[in-house]
Order: sequence, then C-alpha cells, then structure tokens
Amino acid sequence: MEFRHLSDLSDADLVEAYAPPRLPWFRMNFVSTVDGAAQGSDGLSGGINNEADKRAYDALRSRADVVVVGAGTARAEEYGVPDVPIVVVTRSGVVPTKLLGAPAGRVLLATVATSPGLASALDELGEGNVLVCGVERVDLGDLVAQLADRGFGELLCEGGPSLFADALAAGVVDELCLSLVPRVVAGERKRITDGPDVDATLDLTLLLEQDGTLLGRWLVNR
Repeated sequence: MEFRHLSDLSDADLVEAYAPPRLPWFRMNFVSTVDGAAQGSDGLSGGINNEADKRAYDALRSRADVVVVGAGTARAEEYGVPDVPIVVVTRSGVVPTKLLGAPAGRVLLATVATSPGLASALDELGEGNVLVCGVERVDLGDLVAQLADRGFGELLCEGGPSLFADALAAGVVDELCLSLVPRVVAGERKRITDGPDVDATLDLTLLLEQDGTLLGRWLVNR
C-alpha cells in the first residue's frame, strides 16, 4: 500500500495516481464521514465534502470515459450534463428533468424491457442512447459489457448507495474510491451502501491524506 500527502501531488500527478491496471474498469466514488454517513443534514453528499474530496472528484471525472449514476441520485443531487457521457440507471425509464435536451449521445439511459417509461425514453433520447439491460431488473453485468462495446474503458459510478450495493452483488465493481472526511454527524443518514447483504473484501492500494481527510483506493476482490 502506498501512502502520500495530497499536497505533494500536482493535479496531473493525482490523475495519474488513479490509473487503472486494465480496461474496462468500473470504479465507484463516494465521500463519507468517520461515523459512516454518506450525506449531510441536507440529505446530499455536498453537505459533507471538502477541498480534498473535490480534488479527487475532479481527478476521477477527468479520467472517466463515462459517468454512471442512479436516477434517484441524479435527481437529488441535481445532475447537469457533464463533460463526458452520462448513463442514468433506472427501472422506471424516466429521464431526470435536468438531463433532458442534452446534445445527442451525451445522456444515455440504462433500463429494462418492462420499463413503463421505455417508449418515452426512446423518443426523448433516441434508440441508440437507450440501453435495455434485463427484463425486470437492470442487469449491471450486461450494462458494463454494452458500455465496453461502445469503447468506454474507464467507467466512473457515483452512486447512489442502492446502485453501489447492487453493483457489488452483481460482481462488477473493480474499485472503490472513498474520501473519509474528519467529521462525525450522527443522525439517520445513509451509508455508502444500501440494500441486501453483500460481503466484499477490499485491498487498500493507495492512501492520500490532507488535513485529516483520507482518500483511499480500494480494489475489490472478485
């Protein structure tokens, strides 16, 4: 395991520090308090992130070929259209309002054959931008395969907690990037995973520190 001080790394160094060992590569990125909260009092991750976490977030975004996010997180966090294509995972097939009207190919939807919103999504985004992955539940293994076939090598998933748990259960997660901020918030707040029991073991390969914030790269054993 490598330990470094974040302040010793330039932005270019930080981007290189997150280089994956192979492609395709599916990584999750989360921020959490020391007592395990993935959100602040406002119910959003922005309530707990800080400057160090923002640097890691920017580095990971700059590496990503595509961003994957659950529809609920996209709505709650008010996602706009990023600089790279974004894939919204949803069984309902409803495109988040702030992602409507994006340039062709910038917003994709991953849904299921039985989705009540499938027809509308096809009309709104175009057939080539709607990925049908499974019948009743989104098959995340199929999603990763379809994205890889489109040339997306580095897949950055930004949650939320339910999608992370599902991705772990499906065995598609290669890496967890976790910013641990030096705060304790208590209360009833979600953790970075939310769903059925999973038991994944992780290997810590890189740990960066700045002013008490720890930025870890954890590789998933699978």
